[in-house]
Amino acid sequence: MCFKKGKVLIISAPSGSGKTTITKFLISQNFNLVFSISACTRKKRKNELDGVDYYFLNINEFKKKIKNGDFLEWEEVYDNSFYGTFKKDVEEKLNSGKNIIFDIDIQGALSLKNYFKKDSFSIYIDAPFNIIEKRLRDRKTESEQDIFKRLAKIKEEGGHKNKFDVIINNVDLKQSKKEIKAMVTEFLKIQ
Repeated sequence: MCFKKGKVLIISAPSGSGKTTITKFLISQNFNLVFSISACTRKKRKNELDGVDYYFLNINEFKKKIKNGDFLEWEEVYDNSFYGTFKKDVEEKLNSGKNIIFDIDIQGALSLKNYFKKDSFSIYIDAPFNIIEKRLRDRKTESEQDIFKRLAKIKEEGGHKNKFDVIINNVDLKQSKKEIKAMVTEFLKIQ
């Protein structure tokens, strides 16, 4: 049986801007979307499952996979905090006709956009800085030092948002979902 090769949807945003919520919403729609599970070296958070939310690796395992060329893209997002996308996993899903959605950091998103070119659609989800800071604090999943690092990174990465196909300002989640659903429907040409 011959399948039409799938397309790539890239969602990126600062921590706390609603990217995971919007990603889960899009997966729940009738878009034939599968989630690309990233590998990372950070500690697993409460309620996260290995192989579902992330592939949790130690730093040595991750570096060995870099050396072996197992990643489509990878980044050292923070000191000794690596994230990456397994090449084989993505290729298998696309070749089976599935569309893949990435919930990924800015640098990884830009690497994927460059790799997949016209077969990808990139969305940057933005939100006012004060709202992002409040969401990060309300999650209660990171130390004050980690929050400080994330906020500094948000300011640094903001200059790259114009490299995405579209920017959505997520102040009203319901409206953002409606806009993004329309754009993804157009990109995937779903009737």
